[in-house]
Amino acid sequence: MKTVFEPTVGMLPVDTSYCPGCTHGIAHRLIMEVLEEKGELGNTMGVVPIGCSINAHNFMNIDMCESTHGRAPAIASGIRRIHPDRIVFTYQGDGDLASIGAGEIIHAAHRGEKFTTFFINNGIYGMTGGQMAPTTLIGARTTTCVDGRTVEQAGLPLRMCEIISQIDCAVFVERVVLNNPANVRKAKAVIRKAIEIQKAGLGFTFVEILSSCPTNWGLTPVDSLKYVSEDVMDYYPVKNFKTPEGF
Repeated sequence: MKTVFEPTVGMLPVDTSYCPGCTHGIAHRLIMEVLEEKGELGNTMGVVPIGCSINAHNFMNIDMCESTHGRAPAIASGIRRIHPDRIVFTYQGDGDLASIGAGEIIHAAHRGEKFTTFFINNGIYGMTGGQMAPTTLIGARTTTCVDGRTVEQAGLPLRMCEIISQIDCAVFVERVVLNNPANVRKAKAVIRKAIEIQKAGLGFTFVEILSSCPTNWGLTPVDSLKYVSEDVMDYYPVKNFKTPEGF
């Protein structure tokens, strides 16, 4: 019998704890597949903060470090400076990165820290009860804006790729989405490019991954992907914002 598929050894052989329809597991696997294919699993350190992402060390078969809420970029900066030959990444949700960690990520990019941030944007605080995040869309209902987010109440949702791309030492910035098989394959190619640019030592690399959160959105897994395709992608366009010459 011909083997047509084998799971990556970058993922531990256990079931993930994420809700049905959540795309954290897909994002985990893509990152680990890229690291395995490039022979970097034993040379990588991941940093995860508070949020659903804090579970990543249970599933990713690499060295991992947990940080306090929003502080993953600070820890990753220290690790990468001490170990300049290692691949280092942060894996952060939007409630973490775009809120309490906004200053950390801006200044890591400003300093041109040579690690990669994978930014999981599902537009809500997932682990802590479904509160409004800085990325929650206008009109979306959460436990802290039960009638829907308004501009008057909370301003417009933050577009982090657009912000990060204006920083000179952020050399690679791209937004991808995990709403169908074709876009999953494209996301993997972008993750691979971010890791390659990090290895080249050119500066800070940032990949935003549009994801779903069916439980806190109050939608079925199928309807949550439809919401991503029809509403989320309308406000957060999937595109490359910045790539260094030669890549």
